[in-house]
Amino acid sequence: QVQLVESGGGLVQAGDSLRLSCTASVRTFSHYGLGWFRQAPGKGREFVAGITWDASYTYYSDSVKGRFTVSRDNAKNTVYLQMISLRPEDTAVYYCAARYFATITQGTPQSLIEYWGQGTQVTVSS
Repeated sequence: QVQLVESGGGLVQAGDSLRLSCTASVRTFSHYGLGWFRQAPGKGREFVAGITWDASYTYYSDSVKGRFTVSRDNAKNTVYLQMISLRPEDTAVYYCAARYFATITQGTPQSLIEYWGQGTQVTVSS
């Protein structure tokens, strides 16, 4: 069983930066592909970023490409999402996710993702 806990969300102004963290309670963290999703009020959950087990590949949605960076530290069982130049439309609950021996990309059906965190709120004001 994998438990994921996000942190780092908050209330910021447009143009500010935030760094989200997600720590996994699991013995074999490197066996999992990781990703970030977000859900704005009244909307479905959408893909934001993904990273392979060894960080050899990263994936981003068009809406965040060039502004967000996903990284991981397997020694700390943690995946990060560095967000810069935040916009009001980035306001959402951000979730981290994990897949066993598989990658999370823009085309990954969410039904195939086994593990989800409970989310951290990011609010960007104008």
